[in-house]
Amino acid sequence: MQKQVLTENEIKLKGINALSDSLGPADALRFLTYLHREPTDYVKVSRDLYRGQNIDEIFRRAQ
Repeated sequence: MQKQVLTENEIKLKGINALSDSLGPADALRFLTYLHREPTDYVKVSRDLYRGQNIDEIFRRAQ
């Protein structure tokens, strides 16, 4: 069974909903404004996110 690929808008909506569910609407909005306020080193973020995981673990999470 192959998972359906989400559209860009579906991914954005799911992400915003996840943030809102986790942080609450006000803090989710604050988080999103922080992303636009200062530059983000996405290479560092991804290294921190995937540290200690091998490619098979990353792939399983992505499925």
